[in-house]
Amino acid sequence: LLNVKDYSLKYAGTENPIFSDLSFTVSQGERVALCGKNGCGKSTLLKIIIQKAGWADGNHAVEESGICEIAPGLTISYVAQDTAGLNGNLSAFCEARHLDQSLFFTILRQLDFERIQFSKNIEEYSEGQKKKVLLAASLLTPAHLYIWDEPLNYIDVFSRMQIEKLLLEYRPTMIFVEHDTCFREKVSTKVIEIIS
Repeated sequence: LLNVKDYSLKYAGTENPIFSDLSFTVSQGERVALCGKNGCGKSTLLKIIIQKAGWADGNHAVEESGICEIAPGLTISYVAQDTAGLNGNLSAFCEARHLDQSLFFTILRQLDFERIQFSKNIEEYSEGQKKKVLLAASLLTPAHLYIWDEPLNYIDVFSRMQIEKLLLEYRPTMIFVEHDTCFREKVSTKVIEIIS
């Protein structure tokens, strides 16, 4: 689904690369964890992948060399680090994203979401609750590749365990960035370290 070979990135107008000579593949059924120090280009790489799949506008602030190929017609489900822009009620959220509301609510309940929250507007939620909304929506979105950028930001320990369980049950093909080593070890089938 994804082939990265001898790939390098640098910010436009700078000499030193963010990272260089990165090579890895993501095949059907794999869950690939990207790890490395903060600022080594993990999130930038995820954004370039979704851009190459036609899911986002190009990033003109970076220059690339090498190969970063994506299978044609690839459908991606992406969860960003932040939860900005979420508002309205869950019914409207499900309708806008064509999600089965009862399944969506079931997954939220598995993530320790209290029923009382279902009647509130999303902007009233904590950051952790908003993140759960995004993760549940992603899991219910049919996709070839799931890309999650720091999915455990704001998530409590119990919900982390439930997310692990859901991923091992659903077995989506995914590439993700997560600093939680325990989560990476349990969920990933392959770990790629980016060295800047």
